[in-house]
Amino acid sequence: MKLQQLRYLHEVARQDLNITSAAEVLFTSQPGVSKQIQLFEEEIGLQVFLRNGKRLTGITEPGRLILSLAAKMMHDVDNIKRVGDEFSNIEVGTLTIATTHTQARYRLPPAIKAFMTAYPHVKLNIHQGNPSQVAEQVANGDADIGIATEYISDFENLLCLPCYQWNRCVVVPHGHPLLQEGLLTLEKLSEYPLITYDFGYTGGSLVSKTFSDANLSPNVVLTAIDADVIKTYVTLGLGVGLLAKMAYDAERDANLAMVDVSHLFANSTTYLGVRKDAFLRGYMYGFIELIAPHFNRKSVNEALKISA
Repeated sequence: MKLQQLRYLHEVARQDLNITSAAEVLFTSQPGVSKQIQLFEEEIGLQVFLRNGKRLTGITEPGRLILSLAAKMMHDVDNIKRVGDEFSNIEVGTLTIATTHTQARYRLPPAIKAFMTAYPHVKLNIHQGNPSQVAEQVANGDADIGIATEYISDFENLLCLPCYQWNRCVVVPHGHPLLQEGLLTLEKLSEYPLITYDFGYTGGSLVSKTFSDANLSPNVVLTAIDADVIKTYVTLGLGVGLLAKMAYDAERDANLAMVDVSHLFANSTTYLGVRKDAFLRGYMYGFIELIAPHFNRKSVNEALKISA
């Protein structure tokens, strides 16, 4: 049994049993991957994958256990490499962040700029997705840090640190009748066509629950994952926009009027997630502190020990 074989097994599973895709990721040949998998199965006397001819069609029950162990071993190998890099190339490395569009567009830029200034030799990657995709990328080891509001705290293998709280606002064109309503209520808001986030994004499920708890059904005419898209369609007069208050800028959005509706909805919390078993490089602690200044290296390590 070789580490290389476990790596091949792991990557084939990650590529939805597509050996060709796995071979491309591994910079090797498809026959080479197939041969190593066959040798591994012959050595342990078990099939990892189900087959239809030469095509992989599924994973056997013992195969699921083997792949789970292989995934853990690949993660441990990455941690070992990180330890070596931490002590030999302190200022050099890669940081991959998974986050939602709203966080990447409106909250992260100052921290990203400060990080790139402090760590000029660290390559920074930002992956955007919905909250569940963000959490999955961190849980699977495809990202080092995840930043999102929904779902990320639901994954058992992630340590989730509360970064900051935020609430919502309504945006409408100047002169819109809603601006004459006085203190806005859920009942009044539900009378207008609403343009807001998809309910799987950026606190959307909390909005849905708030209306439901009040026995109201908002007239949602359009949903989007991007606050800029919401504002575009509000400008066209298609409805009232409900979005994160951080996404409104008085200068940039001068064509729209903003009404604070934080009295209608509970605050949402944005979390930063890392794997509980990850070895964090020094610059990763630095990034965490830029996003959440109340979490320095010591407090993050204490939280990791508590969650272990």
